[in-house]
Amino acid sequence: MKILGIDPGLRRTGFGVIHVSGQKVRYLGSGVIRPTITGTEPERLAELFRGVMTLITHYAPDQAVIERVFVNVNPKSTLSLGQARGVAIAALAQEALPIGEITPLRVKQSVVGSGRATKEQVQRMVQRHLGLAKPPGADAADALACALAWWQTLGHSAAVGRATQPD
Repeated sequence: MKILGIDPGLRRTGFGVIHVSGQKVRYLGSGVIRPTITGTEPERLAELFRGVMTLITHYAPDQAVIERVFVNVNPKSTLSLGQARGVAIAALAQEALPIGEITPLRVKQSVVGSGRATKEQVQRMVQRHLGLAKPPGADAADALACALAWWQTLGHSAAVGRATQPD
């Protein structure tokens, strides 16, 4: 199974793709979609949509997970983040991909072991989990961490389901 993780943002949207087979996880790719800063907001959102569609075509994921929006002190930033997230979800939904959502707290707890982990700690743990030569950039690391946390969530859900099945 291939999982596409997305860390949404209007200026930078991180992505990370992992391949899972049983208990083994393998890194497939990661990076950042950077819409043109000089474009209008609708133009940047359209670029983001096309960028996510390109990822889907290139990696052919079986499912996707996107980080949930947190409430920011700045309402304008929160709105922009929500719009970027909505555009990414629309691209994923257009391709009928199953889409999971995960909170930043859950991601950090799952990947690092602490909900208060720093970006640097997330980067280092993603590097370690995936056996990468160097830590990925912050946005890509967050997206990969989303994918890793989602995989762990899916494994936990399956185990609970097996445990609650009558014999």
